[in-house]
Amino acid sequence: MLATKGMRFPIDVILVCIRWYAAYPLSYRHLEEMMQERGVFVDHSSINRWAIRFLPLLEKVFRKHKRPAGGSWRMDETYIKVKGVWKYLYRAVDKEGKTVDFLLTARRDKAAALRFFDKAMKASGVPEKVTLDKSGAKKAAMDEINARGEKPVIVRKVKYFNNIVEQDHRAIKRVTRHMLGFKSFRAAAKVLAGIELMHMIRKGQMALKSCEGMSYANQFYTLAGEIRPA
Repeated sequence: MLATKGMRFPIDVILVCIRWYAAYPLSYRHLEEMMQERGVFVDHSSINRWAIRFLPLLEKVFRKHKRPAGGSWRMDETYIKVKGVWKYLYRAVDKEGKTVDFLLTARRDKAAALRFFDKAMKASGVPEKVTLDKSGAKKAAMDEINARGEKPVIVRKVKYFNNIVEQDHRAIKRVTRHMLGFKSFRAAAKVLAGIELMHMIRKGQMALKSCEGMSYANQFYTLAGEIRPA
């Protein structure tokens, strides 16, 4: 269970607030009003702190129970505004639309693409194929990976193949659009981990046997029970 020692509010209230924030297009002030209607008076800044503190912990635990992704990846990036400046959320899904991995970066270049691929391959293994857009930076990153690997990855540039990941971006943008931008890169990365977590749960990527047949909400709450206090 999440460690909430010293906090004014019980864990049930905290989990409801951060789940709603990560799952639905709501601002912190929306949540403040919604909780007040339920007789819980919590400031929006408290919900902000809870999201930044607990969402990445839950996403980390989820990775231990994440279903394996397929070997054919579709990779692309989308834009996320941080302090009024566009940053880049690299994402990949397999051919079935299941999330492979994601990474928020400050730049869109070879180094950023390489960091994403290294992170994704460490977690999900080396794919058989990767479909990219016409970005030279991503192709250069894959060329470097192929140069140092024993088994080359097939790199394809077929635009309509990437429709899957481009459509998948919409679920993330739908939630972030109402957040009115992030105030820091660190906060953005942590909250996006929670948004991606809820998106993966919706796509049936939780492999915990105890969660079979559960609602998305209860799967999320079960994850909290998997965390051991420090």
